[in-house]
Amino acid sequence: MGRKGSPRSPQAEGGSRAASPPSPLWALPEELLLLICSYLDAQALGRLAQVCRRLRFLSSRDVLWRRIARGCLNSGFTQLGTDLAAGIPVKERVKVSQNWRHGRCRRETVLKWKCNLMPWMELDGEYLYLSQAENIQAYHLCAEGSGLELHPQAIFSGHQEDVCRFVLVNSHIVSGGGDGSVVLHKIHGSYSVKFSAHEQEVNCVDFQGGLIVSGSRDRTAKVWSLSAGRVGQCLHTVQTEDRVWSIAISPLLSGQLLTCLGTDFHRGAGVLDVFYETPSLLLSCGYDTYIRYWDIRTSTRKCVQEWEEPHDSALYCIRSDKNHMIASGSSYYGVVRLWDKRQTRCLQSFHLSSPTSSPVYCLRFSTTHLYAALASALHVLDFTAS
Repeated sequence: MGRKGSPRSPQAEGGSRAASPPSPLWALPEELLLLICSYLDAQALGRLAQVCRRLRFLSSRDVLWRRIARGCLNSGFTQLGTDLAAGIPVKERVKVSQNWRHGRCRRETVLKWKCNLMPWMELDGEYLYLSQAENIQAYHLCAEGSGLELHPQAIFSGHQEDVCRFVLVNSHIVSGGGDGSVVLHKIHGSYSVKFSAHEQEVNCVDFQGGLIVSGSRDRTAKVWSLSAGRVGQCLHTVQTEDRVWSIAISPLLSGQLLTCLGTDFHRGAGVLDVFYETPSLLLSCGYDTYIRYWDIRTSTRKCVQEWEEPHDSALYCIRSDKNHMIASGSSYYGVVRLWDKRQTRCLQSFHLSSPTSSPVYCLRFSTTHLYAALASALHVLDFTAS
């Protein structure tokens, strides 16, 4: 008796393999597929992308990653959901965000200078503006990587002594200098204005809506007009009990002194930097080693949250992503720290000053890079390199 074989399938008899029936998943409208995928976390979306090309495309849609990104560090989304980096795919930002959280980056020193300075800088799209002695220089950022072009594309001058601080607002640079003057430059043009503002050096300035505010070592803060026919006219003077190291205009732009924050500061606990996240939320840091988070809707006497620098160093500068991450620069050993507002301790720290000790005078960051200006060098941390 011969061996009984299994029956042959119709596909085998026909010599070709019939196409498998379409998955019921693809019969759903795209809106429902996106709704289903919206319940997945980052790891599940990554695994889904490995199934097939169609799911890879679907799982990479910005709408699926936006919710995840809003919970990440420095992903380009503010607390209110505003996207500050709309040109970069959200999935890529979430990936880079993990490097920020775990401190994975490539360090590079992109500029050095011979004399010790107290530089300040601003980051604006493809350009980095850096004060060096009495000038402000505009460097073009390289298209790939974290470097700068060697030579500045523009130089803004006007001060007789070193620039203390400057701001970049609406294509205008406003700077305060050691000569007691305030200078305004229009970036795309030759227009500039200079006027004597204080009896001593201008430590800080801010500019918004046709108003300039300045603070000085002479213990005054002043409000200046930029309206036609009144350029450089002092509108108001605020007398203080100590030197004014940092100043900021509220985004509400009321033009009036609203309140004073805090009542229990020790003498000498000066504020060195202030950063507004929203009209009612702001961060401050200074000599007493604390980062403070203020909500002026609830109280002006006490901050709502604070973090202490672990090595008891003064904090010279501060910035946030307007969501979860804070970056601070310390007065010793060029230490940059990253903080998560949802945690009480420092998340990551980077020591940039070697072999000599130098404060971090200023820092700025994008979703991919952090720039830190020390006494004699500009350092860059590239978080796209894991």
